[in-house]
Amino acid sequence: MQETLQTLVGGLSLGAIYALVAMGFSLVYRTMGLVNFAHADIAMIGAYAASTFYLTSKLPFAVAMVVAIAVTAAIGLVIERVLRPLENKDFDLMLIGTIGFGIVLQAVAILIWGTTGRAVRSPVRSAPLDLFGVRVRTYDLMVMAVAALAVLGLAWFLARTKRGAAMQAVAMDHEAATAVGINVGRSNALAFSIGAGLAALAGGLVGPMLYVDASLGGALGIKGFAAAMLGGFGSIPGAVVGGLAIGVLDSYAAGHFQGYSVLVTFLVFTVAIMIRPMGVFGERTVSRA
Repeated sequence: MQETLQTLVGGLSLGAIYALVAMGFSLVYRTMGLVNFAHADIAMIGAYAASTFYLTSKLPFAVAMVVAIAVTAAIGLVIERVLRPLENKDFDLMLIGTIGFGIVLQAVAILIWGTTGRAVRSPVRSAPLDLFGVRVRTYDLMVMAVAALAVLGLAWFLARTKRGAAMQAVAMDHEAATAVGINVGRSNALAFSIGAGLAALAGGLVGPMLYVDASLGGALGIKGFAAAMLGGFGSIPGAVVGGLAIGVLDSYAAGHFQGYSVLVTFLVFTVAIMIRPMGVFGERTVSRA
């Protein structure tokens, strides 16, 4: 029983990371109808940036995270600005453009940080907590708390602010939003920057849990993408549920199937998607094609 609970906690902390990545995917898709294939590599850049500011520049971990988020948010703005002329004109080229940006970001990461990865020490030095016989790393609890605050902050922004309401309007009806005077380009840029910031938050938080290298984006991206699909692409609550589900499933599979854990995780994911192709929440989104 204790081993099961231990695995559950580890899975929830990883799931919180996947949820943040999935939220970034879903936010851009919800607003623009576009899958940003550079998203995973933005998370990798965020992990490298946070680790650099934390380990090399000796900034406090929280400050390093904020700076990394600002850097990736700027990258998100650049990507959106380059792709903006193609909006509603050549959707396929926009998709290819995001793939191209991902390749560029990988090359930039290798140029700046090299091919050798780095281990990031945990910013939380306290000993694991003993909760009802289960030893829980304090850092895992911190990751879950930060992810929960990010989810609540995004929900508040979308529901309670004018910018958030504008993004919701653009997601529901692009043409109607334009007709009532909403600046669609600005809303799209904001979606890209927030999505990139969430990716950096995920990358920075996962640094002390995994090894930071140029392949990190692929590992985070494919599971974050799966989480977004499982929850219902375009659904923010679905991204959270999907992320936690993939994290827990991944953790249990690693404990019981070891080298075959990824295979087992995606077999279960495939069956779930076959049963419910629209995902758990099944939100329909506007097609920009």
